[in-house]
Parts: sequence; structure tokens; C-alpha cells
Amino acid sequence: MPATLLDSNVFKDIFTTAEMRHVFSDEYRVSCYLEIEAALARVQGRMGIIPQEAADEIIRKCKVENIDFAKLKTATERIGYPILGVVQQIVALCDKGLGEWCHWGATTQDITDTANIMMIRAGLDLIEADMEKIAAALADLAKRHRDTAMAGRSNLQQAVPLTFGFKCACLLAAFQRHRERLKQLRPRVLAGEFAGAAGNLSSLGTQGLAVQDELMKELKLAQPEIAWHTVRDRIGETGCFLGLVTSTCGKISMDVKLLMQTEVAEVYEPFHEGRGSSSTMPQKRNPIASLYIHANAAVVRQNVASLLEAAVADHERSTGPWEIEWIVLPEIFLLAAGCLRQTRDMLTGLEVDAKRMRANLDLTNGAVVSEAVMMGLGPYLGRQRAHDLVYDICRVSATENKPLVDLLAQDKEISKHVSRAELEKMCDPAQYLGLAGEMVDRVLKAEAAAKHA
Repeated sequence: MPATLLDSNVFKDIFTTAEMRHVFSDEYRVSCYLEIEAALARVQGRMGIIPQEAADEIIRKCKVENIDFAKLKTATERIGYPILGVVQQIVALCDKGLGEWCHWGATTQDITDTANIMMIRAGLDLIEADMEKIAAALADLAKRHRDTAMAGRSNLQQAVPLTFGFKCACLLAAFQRHRERLKQLRPRVLAGEFAGAAGNLSSLGTQGLAVQDELMKELKLAQPEIAWHTVRDRIGETGCFLGLVTSTCGKISMDVKLLMQTEVAEVYEPFHEGRGSSSTMPQKRNPIASLYIHANAAVVRQNVASLLEAAVADHERSTGPWEIEWIVLPEIFLLAAGCLRQTRDMLTGLEVDAKRMRANLDLTNGAVVSEAVMMGLGPYLGRQRAHDLVYDICRVSATENKPLVDLLAQDKEISKHVSRAELEKMCDPAQYLGLAGEMVDRVLKAEAAAKHA
């Protein structure tokens, strides 16, 4: 019976995805073990290290459908690791005792770590696919809303105007950096492990490195420069990367939640009948995807800390830290996949209310552009005097609920330098968007270049 949300028949497709569950399933993991054992036999048969007849027989029997998972469970509980249980079943299946050549010169951690790298490779492919869809959704929003004015917010207060396209382009730029990180990460991380008991390949004599090289070619993995049984930066880097990616998704979810507040109402998650409804308040349209994104991203970060704890390993084979990876690495990938999928689906259907954005800019009677007024008056009054004067007038505007431009125009110190028309231009939020549009264009240009690279 499923016991966690990641395998719950009710929740599993909310918190993760079927594709990522497959990558970290028992069946896929064992299929990776078998692929490695078959590749090892193929290489060693070719090199004359084991009889070719044995290599052919081992390869024939290394099929996941040949594995009795109930027996494997029992063997794993008895031994403590699944690899020997798998090898024992293959040995028993092979004719004429040829299975005794299986796993020749390897050790349990070689097969386990290399299988983990293969699962990481498959998992990163799924992560990348959703990253690209998120980037495409952000690029579309940035382009469509390049000039859609809205309030920028600082400490949850309106600060200065910017555009919704600018907000989306900032997030798109982060995903562009994540894309580059992933590109740089793969050559470092996707290296297999085949090093024997203590890492020096002593069991294969002078042929050890040649076997290692050929094995990695068979598996389409990089050959490690030296054993990494207890030097776990490859795994840690993978976790940190997913922590960064999901944190960006968490940032997106945070902003969407805040922008969905009744008093703000500038964007909404995609509408589906009944989604986000309350059991007692019929008017409610709660954020839903944002909640799951936030939760998943938070747990990923906590699991990354545990993954880094696994890097503090003892000597050449660790006593405990390694098993931490077994627990948290799959969870990190599963939660990251759910986080990215929810983000992708939310952004592709995001509802943007440009009119409400403009209306909210007008809530402060013009105070949102007080910086523009201060900078406009600075050449005449000096920056500090302009700041203090505008500050005082903003307080009056707020307490008396009067338009800022009217109070500015009535001030004698201001009116002798600038006209009412000039003040109205200063107080128009659409006239104080800075270089938001140009910055959006730069990010979109980079995205187009990346797509055609």
C-alpha cells in the first residue's frame, strides 16, 4: 500500500510525474544494473578476459523480465545491498556454470553508482524538457507584456513602475542561466564508476583501466579520471543544481500567489472548473499550483542539505553517508519534476489582467512615481531638497487622498520651475518605465539565439 505522497494513488501526479517515477522505479534501477553487467561481460569477452561463450550467455540472461523481485527483496534485506542478489539470480539462470564470470572484477558500489548516474542522466533529460517549456512560456509572456505597465514592489509596497514583461524576462534570464549550468554540469557528473574494492582496479591487473574505458563507451558515460567511491561532488552538484532550479520555480509561485490576492488581482493561475474552490466560501479562487510548487521547492532544498551530508564519507568505502543518497536523491528528482511540471502548466495558462495592473498603479494618487518627480526636480532644487519636498507632499497626498500632481502644481517652489503639463508627464507611470523594454528585448534576443545554437 502506498505510504508517501510521491507514490500515493491520490497525490502522486500532483507532487511528481509518472515519467520521473519510472526513472527511479525498482524496475528501471534494476534494468540499469543489468545493462551494466551485460556491458561489462561484452567488453571483457571482447578483450579475452572472460570466455566469449560466458559473455554471450550473461548478456542473454541480463533482462529485467528474468529477475524475481520478491527474491531480490529477500536477498537485499539479508545482504544489505541489491547488487549481489541480482548477480546471484543471473548466475543461476546461466547455463553450464557460465554465470560465474558475471560481475568479473567489479564491486557492488561500482554497479550502484554507475546505475545512479544512468538514472541521473535520464532524470536530467526530463528536467531539461520541462525547463525548456517553462522558458518558452516565460518568453511568450515577456514578449506579449513587454510594455504592460505594473507596479514594481519593494517590501510588499508599491515602489516604481515596471512592466510585467520585465518581471517575466527576469525569470527567463534565470532559466537561461540554469540551461547553461546544466550544459556545464553534464560532462562533470555523467561519469560512471568501475574501480573495484578500494578504487585501484587491482582485481583486473594491468587491464583495469582499459576495461573501465571500454565499459564507459558501451554505457555512453565519461570515464572517470580516478575512483570516486567516497568523493561525492558529482552527486552533490546534481542536487544543488535542482535546488537552484526549483528555487526559481518557488520564486515564481511566490509572486503569483501575491499577485492573486483579492486586493491585487493582477494575475491568476489558469482557470479550471472547481479548481481552488473552498468547501465553505463559494467566492474563493485559491492558488493551487503555486502551493505545490512552493512545498516541493522547499523540500528539495532540505533534501539537498542531506545530500551534501552524504559527501562527508569515510576512507575508501563509507559507512552510512552513501545510503543517505539512496533516500534523498530520488526524492529530489521526483519533487523537482513535480515542481517544474506545475510551474510549466501554470505559466502556459497564466491569466494576466493588464487593466487591473494599471488601476493598481493609480491607487496611490501618483505616489508610485514620486522618484520620477524627485529626479525631475533635482536639477532645479538639488536632489536632497527635491527628495524632502516630494516626501512631505506625498504624505499630504496620502492622508488627504488628493492627486499628487495637484499638490505638486500648487507648490510655489515647484511651480516656478516646471509647468503643470511637465508635472503630469512626470506623474504618468507609463512614462517612467526606464529601460524595461530594452532589457526585455536583450533577454528575448538571447533566448532566440539559444534556440538556434
